[in-house]
Amino acid sequence: MLYYLVKIISRFVCILPRALRHNLGMAIGRLCWPLVSKKRRKMAIDNISRGLGITEEQAATVAKTSGIRFGPMFMEVLHMPRLNKENINKYVTLRGSEHLEAALAMGRGVILATAHSGNWELLGAALAMHGFPLVAVVQRQTNAAMDTFINEYRTKAGMHVTYKQGVREMVKLMGAGKIIGLLMDQDNHSDGVFVEFFGRMASTPQGAAALARLGNAPIVPAFITENPDGTHIAILHPPVLVTKTEDRTEDIRNTTQHLTRIIEQHIRQHPQEWFWLHNRWKTVPPDFKR
Repeated sequence: MLYYLVKIISRFVCILPRALRHNLGMAIGRLCWPLVSKKRRKMAIDNISRGLGITEEQAATVAKTSGIRFGPMFMEVLHMPRLNKENINKYVTLRGSEHLEAALAMGRGVILATAHSGNWELLGAALAMHGFPLVAVVQRQTNAAMDTFINEYRTKAGMHVTYKQGVREMVKLMGAGKIIGLLMDQDNHSDGVFVEFFGRMASTPQGAAALARLGNAPIVPAFITENPDGTHIAILHPPVLVTKTEDRTEDIRNTTQHLTRIIEQHIRQHPQEWFWLHNRWKTVPPDFKR
């Protein structure tokens, strides 16, 4: 029932002009912001203030803007069926696509390392619509209806979808020359590798570095940011290669640290677009004190 309801809402959103979609999304975001628990809002404000070195008042503004933006972002996802290869450039401009092309030309597959910054769903759709063979590695949604809905839209955009647990499939697809898209900016509990992020040690997914080292594949950091007029720019960085030594653990840690620094630099440039409501520093290493 929920699946069909969201599909109906999506069809309605698809006929709305851009400005009205944006304003409606902003209204939804503002209505939902007070529903975020005070504890989570305080956590976000503390992390922003500490990470960016700004006052609590300034951090509160960043946190609120970061949370409210999910309203317009949701509207953009609902509007995705209207995007195609012919009109995608009206919504998303690629900057640095030559870096991804060069990485693919190596013939070993590519890891696309990105973050929950800007509309990452639109980033994947834009790359797929520009002809890049993107595999979206996703977390299975708790709600089955929403899982089906979002994966359907990803597939329609041209992405191949696989779940995080499908490591063998990822290796196979990478070997076939595909681009494996991985989000690597969330707390990874005891499975992560601890690297510095905004001056603090954070448990970080090591999948990008591990897969790249295994297949000797290049890693292309990629992000998306919104322009004042509501369009977007997808930013693709030069390929990162894993330095392979006899110490696999250290190789993965060093590469993960390097990628995390690139992510941090992007967030510092666009702090209001990152998902600060996530408790990025939840897991603390046993030998580290905050």
